[in-house]
Amino acid sequence: MSQKRPAQNGRASGNSGQDVRAAAARALAPVIAQQGSLANLDEHSVVARDRSLLKELCFGTCRQLPRLEALANTLLKQPFKKRDSDIHALLLVGIYQLLYMRIPAHAAVGETAGAARLLGKEWATRVLNGCLRRLQRESEELQATVDKDESVALAHPRWLLDTLRNAWPEQWRTIVDANNQPGPMTLRVNQHYNDREAYLERLVEQGLSGELCAHAPDGITLNVPCDVTSLPGFAEGHVSVQDEAAQLCAALLGPVLAPRHGAQVLDACSAPGGKTAHLLEQFDIALTALDSDNQRLSRVEDTLSRLGLTANLQHADATQRDWWNGTPFEAILLDAPCSGTGVIRRHPDIKTLRRKEDIRKLAKLQQQMLDNLWPMLREGGTLLYATCSVLPEENAKQIEAFLARTPDANVTTPDDVAWGTPSGHGRQLFPEAGRHDGFFYARLEKRTA
Repeated sequence: MSQKRPAQNGRASGNSGQDVRAAAARALAPVIAQQGSLANLDEHSVVARDRSLLKELCFGTCRQLPRLEALANTLLKQPFKKRDSDIHALLLVGIYQLLYMRIPAHAAVGETAGAARLLGKEWATRVLNGCLRRLQRESEELQATVDKDESVALAHPRWLLDTLRNAWPEQWRTIVDANNQPGPMTLRVNQHYNDREAYLERLVEQGLSGELCAHAPDGITLNVPCDVTSLPGFAEGHVSVQDEAAQLCAALLGPVLAPRHGAQVLDACSAPGGKTAHLLEQFDIALTALDSDNQRLSRVEDTLSRLGLTANLQHADATQRDWWNGTPFEAILLDAPCSGTGVIRRHPDIKTLRRKEDIRKLAKLQQQMLDNLWPMLREGGTLLYATCSVLPEENAKQIEAFLARTPDANVTTPDDVAWGTPSGHGRQLFPEAGRHDGFFYARLEKRTA
């Protein structure tokens, strides 16, 4: 007869339902307090069978956080103390389950309330149980009340709703709706091994299914996400996971790189390495992969290692030139640090962690990078500017200002492509449900003297 393992330091109890909810609360508490990120989520804090549930609880709660917070405030007689932020997070996890998941209500309530014991706070079981059972009884009324606030109903902070509405009066609601849905899993097929049609057949043989991407020639979007270990040939480098919008980078640089074997290319903000790898798969180039974060640069190294590719990895700052040997580059990819407002559905903690004042700081950093990198580009060379943002201040306005102060810059952004919408001197993609993320591209050429 098996016995439950005793809880130790608030850890595993032997009840995986409570374990996974306690783990979600621990992971969410620092995010909600704006002192952490879901990028640090430790999926191995729970048993293997619960890892997908842990991820759904954490990411889903963050995706609907403004609405969940409003409901929690209504349900509680008084807010939890700061030292009980984990219990507050646990309540949000419980509300998320009741409203957005197919978990039976009795399990959502019982396992969530019981998880408070694993956090060392048995007193909270009664509070959580009472709040969640009240939500069950008064769900429609409570939701209708909080949804009178538009930012609550649409699960976005007010500043972001206003910014999106002002920037994109016709598209803002579509952007918001897409942000509130999980992003699809899209693959990039390595043409050295298969074309994507042949690889799609391999997927079907493995019981997986997908659709060819409309715009990325190497892309397949899966109908249902899966673990990468289920993908045929993943370990051997036959396929990678990369959003369709991000894959367009290689197509935009193709006319420049395809005819220039051995071209010197810089990927100025390369981590985690998806675009770096795609360029190396496609073209015979000498690529320098730069990143200011050494830990993130190690992810580039891991990516290239799996794919059997090589690059010159540089731990350096793209706003500085102390790392540059003076040899000009044929092409520079600047996938600039940005607000991430085009990929909120993949990083929903952005809604909590990002602030309005961050946008101006990011735009300043992007400006510094553009101005610093441009002199490293040879005459006749191409710089491709990219962000995963949908905000004009980081995109169209950024490029407009750069052109105004850079007389030898010429716009070569294509206007005959089927993706995106014209935005200043670039093209803007918006996040689309079941399809690509939000992204901006502008392609610039340095005029010859």
